[in-house]
Amino acid sequence: MKKTRTLFVKTSAFLSLSLFAAFPASATIPVAEIDAPFQARTFTQTQVTTSKQSLHQLLGRHYEKQRLNDDLSSKIYDLYLKSMDGTHSYFLASDIEEFEKYRLKLDDGLIKGNLDAPFAMYNRLQQRVTERLSFLLKQLPEKAKAYDFSTDEKLSLDRENVEWSESSEELDDLWRKRLKNSILNLRLADKEDDDIYELLSKRYHNQLNRTHLANEDDGFQVYMNSVTHAFDPHTAYFSPRNTENFNINMSLSLQGIGAVLQTEDEHTKVVRLVPAGPADKAGQLQTADKITGVGQGDEEIVDVIGWRLDEVVDLIRGAKGTTVRLEIIPSDANDLKTKIINIVRDEVKLEEQSAQKEIIEIPQGDKVLRIGVIDIPTFYIDFQGRQEGKKDFKSTTRDVERLVNELKEENVEGIIVDLRNNGGGSLDEALNLTDLFIDRGPVVQVRYSNGYVQVLPEHKNQKPGIVYDGPIAVLTNRLSASASEIFAGAIQDYGRGIIVGGQTFGKGTVQSVLPLEHGQLKLTQAKFYRVSGDSTQHQGVIPDILFPSLFDKEKIGESALDEALAWDTIRPAGYKSKRDFQQWLPVLRESHQARIETNPDFIYLHNQKELMTELRQRTDITLNEKQRKQEREDNKKQRLDIENKRRKAKGMELLTELKSDDNSEEKSSDKKKDAEKKESKNLTDSKDSNTEGKSSVEVDKETEEEKEPDALLLETGNILVDLMSLGKKPVTEQQQAQK
Repeated sequence: MKKTRTLFVKTSAFLSLSLFAAFPASATIPVAEIDAPFQARTFTQTQVTTSKQSLHQLLGRHYEKQRLNDDLSSKIYDLYLKSMDGTHSYFLASDIEEFEKYRLKLDDGLIKGNLDAPFAMYNRLQQRVTERLSFLLKQLPEKAKAYDFSTDEKLSLDRENVEWSESSEELDDLWRKRLKNSILNLRLADKEDDDIYELLSKRYHNQLNRTHLANEDDGFQVYMNSVTHAFDPHTAYFSPRNTENFNINMSLSLQGIGAVLQTEDEHTKVVRLVPAGPADKAGQLQTADKITGVGQGDEEIVDVIGWRLDEVVDLIRGAKGTTVRLEIIPSDANDLKTKIINIVRDEVKLEEQSAQKEIIEIPQGDKVLRIGVIDIPTFYIDFQGRQEGKKDFKSTTRDVERLVNELKEENVEGIIVDLRNNGGGSLDEALNLTDLFIDRGPVVQVRYSNGYVQVLPEHKNQKPGIVYDGPIAVLTNRLSASASEIFAGAIQDYGRGIIVGGQTFGKGTVQSVLPLEHGQLKLTQAKFYRVSGDSTQHQGVIPDILFPSLFDKEKIGESALDEALAWDTIRPAGYKSKRDFQQWLPVLRESHQARIETNPDFIYLHNQKELMTELRQRTDITLNEKQRKQEREDNKKQRLDIENKRRKAKGMELLTELKSDDNSEEKSSDKKKDAEKKESKNLTDSKDSNTEGKSSVEVDKETEEEKEPDALLLETGNILVDLMSLGKKPVTEQQQAQK
């Protein structure tokens, strides 16, 4: 079990690949003929052996014991169908009717080593994809020239629950609208029609080529991940190629742009950015952005819509110091509009992920209180240095202890531990870090699949005493996960500090990697529980005081993942709470609410959230060119009004327009670095990493006034000061009545 604890605790789910080491780009492939039939693939004996090995491990060692029966078979069937055609855009109703006979037979096939059913479904998908791409290519260019962009046609963007099409003609109409939308988007990006037709023809030919080059490994990968995800979203099968990528992801030898990707429909989606990586520093690529094109330096951008994930990864990877250009659909773009960004590839150094400190000043009557802030981007440790017995090996705990002592020497009144966007890391470091603030006691419980509960850390491994016994606040958001949730949960359970910000991710499971005949299996074998007995799984840590968040919980977080393990409880560990903040929470919340009602930055955040909620509720998009242009103008005006309302309240110069976000090249990332990173923490749920869009309000002056302070961090400081004040006096009868 010790090996499990040495793994990094990650938030990424499904098939995800890191973009670090250098690999050559995919070679040019011959053009496939329109209407050329797809050659059916069949499974190999190696894959049969691998499927049996995987099944044995899943049934015997997965945390949540499941029986291989019709219920599990049905679950695998639904997940497999969704992974192949989640938008109901390829299969016909007749296909689904034919497939239904497989629903309760997939379990039998796994037992017997018969993969005929999943490969029959996969081959049919490839056939339907071939038909759809052939249809699009036949539309270009002559038929597409006749498209009327003045009609009131709309394209539905939410197709997960629509009925399957009864005929090819129905699908033709859907794909005609999709083509029309692609042409319209490119028109609005100021591209000429002839260039548009050429670009789209090349895109669809590339997709058709890749469909014809799909092999048995591709079909097996898709199916086996449906099998593994029927157990939970973090259990996954890695083919030999994806095993290589996973090993790169888990190492500290990181070179590239520092991003984790996954496939979503025909797009490549950003799952997470590596703290202090080139993409994180540049501040332009954000979680949930979709990559549509990749270019090398000044070379032409290659359209990658419909490409396999490993092929996109190959294009994005590259040597240190080289530039990659990405064409992306920003996560907050409601009309699928793209923009181009530059990122200089670099190596992610451990010291750049280190904890950092600063001091903020909080007015309190006629005094100004100094509050220390420790920003922890990840729970890191130099494993090799520790194993070699180096006295100065780097770790989160060592760095934070040094920073705490420095802050104490600077006479701060309290400390904020900033865990926003911290996706986890070393479990040992989460335990050791908690030990700096709590004098000997359990931090987390780990329950294994056999029911055994291990309480960590062991008492003998804890140092007596604490490094800091002053007031603490922990600031979190939706991307605070795993090890971050262990630390925040322990601080909350012990009453050692107050938790402020957004509800955390909810990733409370532990995985280990097991070798197979052909690839690897990442298997969930344990679950984390707080000392209170509450699981961190699914629910995460709920702050004592919640800040408004731009995150869409329907899309981001453990609760948004299919087949995520449930939240539950076990017996509490033997621990003693240091303080009960419950008596003060009503007063703290009232004071916080009074402040933010007139705080321009929180008003701005609230208005942004309302606008984004409104945009998310739109399930279709107009194909009328005039209306689309008007919608874009209306959206820009709404954003400008929201920004100017904030600027007016703060006595800042108003803007006449927002910085253009058209397809113009962004400035080189190395010119922004820390300034951009700091700006990204302002306002829009701060370290929410623009997952739901940086405010999209970027001023049109490069020499704008000095960067504003982090509004959420300042409010956290105010809450901590309030708490310190309440701790020095008894609770009044009125405050008791408010409870």
